[in-house]
Amino acid sequence: MKTRLVLILIATSLLVMAGTGCNTAHGFGKDVSNTGDAIQRNTP
Repeated sequence: MKTRLVLILIATSLLVMAGTGCNTAHGFGKDVSNTGDAIQRNTP
């Protein structure tokens, strides 16, 4: 019983971390895109 509870907690933690990782990658992509846009606007 105790082992099963630990496995469920580990699986839940991994799913939560995977979800936040995707959000972080998405935010990073937006930052890179915004930086590229700013460089293009300032290039003569």
